[in-house]
Amino acid sequence: MNVAASLSSIATVRFPNCHRCFGFPKPLIQSPSLWIMAQFSSSQSPSAAPETALVEAKTPPKQPWLIVGLGNPGKKYNSTRHNVGFEMVDAIAEAEGIPMSSVSFKALVGKGLIGDVPVIFAKPQTYMNKSGESVGSIVSYYKIPLKQVLVIFDDLDLPFGKLRMLPKGGHGGHNGMRSVIDHFKGSRDFPRLRIGIGRPPGKMDPVNFVLRPFTKQEQQELNFTFQEGVEAVRILLLEGFNKSATFVNSAKPLEQCG
Repeated sequence: MNVAASLSSIATVRFPNCHRCFGFPKPLIQSPSLWIMAQFSSSQSPSAAPETALVEAKTPPKQPWLIVGLGNPGKKYNSTRHNVGFEMVDAIAEAEGIPMSSVSFKALVGKGLIGDVPVIFAKPQTYMNKSGESVGSIVSYYKIPLKQVLVIFDDLDLPFGKLRMLPKGGHGGHNGMRSVIDHFKGSRDFPRLRIGIGRPPGKMDPVNFVLRPFTKQEQQELNFTFQEGVEAVRILLLEGFNKSATFVNSAKPLEQCG
């Protein structure tokens, strides 16, 4: 009888977790969780050793966060008030070195890590009123819990440049949010980051106002808002919602920044 084979058999039966003690190679664990993690980390560690894979297999990877910015596709809508959600997502992705270079689920998508947390950035290309078609598909495919879906959008009822982080809520008349809630089967229990664009001047129609581009000065002021948003998302993913909300909602007024 082959002695090595015999020892291997004994080790497997009596000491199933001690392959190393007998000098036999431990079988590679193939798990869906490890595969999901690889989708986010492969670009950052393409030559990961088998030992690393075995360690990762023992600890299930963290579930990904979905960070969604709402807006309208096309150059016509670039830098308009209704697209400030797009701009915030671009700012965060750029700060984290995550390219928004893929197209899937009717959205421009970027995948990567913030710290050790997998993240998916998405800018739906369905036009604002049908944003939920894209967002709902991503959530369903990746089985992302709604508490880990952050939707970023413009808000007429907040002063220009002001941010507000909330754990849940209604659509507030915002058609993009209305569509997202509809595709979440009516659930409103997901965090959102509202970006103030101010009220229209005089008797201007709000529809026309949200489609107006920002002035050069407004765009410069928004850069401070985007910096705040970048930090807020880092805190959200790495330290939790409460700390992020405290950071955002108690932030200094825009005029005190800089």
